[in-house]
Amino acid sequence: MKEDNVVLQKSYAFAVRIVRLSQFLVREKQAFQLADQIQRSGTSIGANMEEAVGGLSRKDFIAKCGIAYKEARETHYWLRLLRDTDYIDVPQATSLLTDCEEVLKIITAIIRTSRDNSDNS
Repeated sequence: MKEDNVVLQKSYAFAVRIVRLSQFLVREKQAFQLADQIQRSGTSIGANMEEAVGGLSRKDFIAKCGIAYKEARETHYWLRLLRDTDYIDVPQATSLLTDCEEVLKIITAIIRTSRDNSDNS
């Protein structure tokens, strides 16, 4: 992993937290479908950002960032649902939601900057 790429670092660390959350949901709550849903979306963020970094063009890069953004929005939804249905407690949800929102802000900034730079090219 590129040491200086903040979005790759943060999306990977977030994915690790999501995998651990998914394991907890299966082991402690028997919430197999919810665990699967949040694991798919939460780990897809970093995977798509990795693909973006390897994009073949600026358009490809922006498209992959867009997918990562959508996956982060979906993950945000699942986290709120898990909190509001008492599958996870409020402090845990707040921590995860804060991380998710930070990743969303970074990806949003990357997309805006990339679009602005492509408009000026």
